[in-house]
Amino acid sequence: MSRKNRQVVRYLHTDDDVRLAWAEAGSGPPLVKAANWLTHLEYDWESPVWKHWMTFFSDHFRFIRFDERGCGMSGGENADLSPARWADDLESVIDAAAVKEPMTLLGISQGAASCVMYAIRHPERVARLILYGAYARGLMHRNNPDAKIEYRAVTDLARVGWGKDNPAFRSVFTSRFIPEGSEEQLRWFNELCRKTTSGPTAARLLEARAQVDVSNLLDQVRAPTLVIHGRRDGVVPVDEGRRLASNIAGAEFVELESRNHVLLEDEPAWARFCEEVLRFAGVESTAGDEPFATLSPRQREILALLMEGLGNAAIADRIGISEKTVRNQLSSLFDKLGVWTRSQAIV
Repeated sequence: MSRKNRQVVRYLHTDDDVRLAWAEAGSGPPLVKAANWLTHLEYDWESPVWKHWMTFFSDHFRFIRFDERGCGMSGGENADLSPARWADDLESVIDAAAVKEPMTLLGISQGAASCVMYAIRHPERVARLILYGAYARGLMHRNNPDAKIEYRAVTDLARVGWGKDNPAFRSVFTSRFIPEGSEEQLRWFNELCRKTTSGPTAARLLEARAQVDVSNLLDQVRAPTLVIHGRRDGVVPVDEGRRLASNIAGAEFVELESRNHVLLEDEPAWARFCEEVLRFAGVESTAGDEPFATLSPRQREILALLMEGLGNAAIADRIGISEKTVRNQLSSLFDKLGVWTRSQAIV
């Protein structure tokens, strides 16, 4: 984490006496991320799955987020985990952060429900909504009997197998979130599951997500809204994203070519996501002149090492990623710069 992006973690107590951990990093227009599945304010910065998300948002915004009750650095495993509390906790964090100007709300997955509820309560405080991989209605409100049976089985599995040493239990969840992830990324996600919450709490959180339904509130949203969704998302079907966008007046919809519910840094869909977010938020890229403005923070880092004369293996070792990831990043980098070779990229 660079000095510019240094994160500060603080705590607050909710009106039902739950201790919530929240953090901010970066500077610029405020962007507040609603809580989503399995986060940890500290581990996320070390993660090969989430680190590029943290870097991107803190590079361009005053980035505020929190661990939901029962997860990460927050308390409340035995507290009320129902959807009714989600917007209350989001509001508590926004108040604690003393956000003065109208903000961008980011809702990932079930975080969309929190953002919708908050935007309706406080329309004057919300400049825009960005909803990614999101849904308005949980699985138990969708007409898919087979999926409901599977979801109940997965919830029961979490309750009894989450904390076991055998990671196969947790892999049931992680393999759906990042089906195109590397072994390193899947291993990290498995470990995050164990460190972030307990099996009984994970099961309660899954049950809450299945029951949420804010469909009848969507026509009350007045904030400009951008809905982004992976075409082959295996956790939240793309039709749920389309349903969101079609029921919020004037919402934009962007469909990405991806199977991953959590976009990975070396896939083209991540670059497209970043471009759409900056465009919609009206924020200038900090990367500098074109064509470098389209490069992700990781790609700019790799380009700098390329200019030092390092090969793929040395670059991978220097920044702690796999050599395959370096090759994928270079391929995307070359495409963005319109070059064919390493020497052309350096020039």
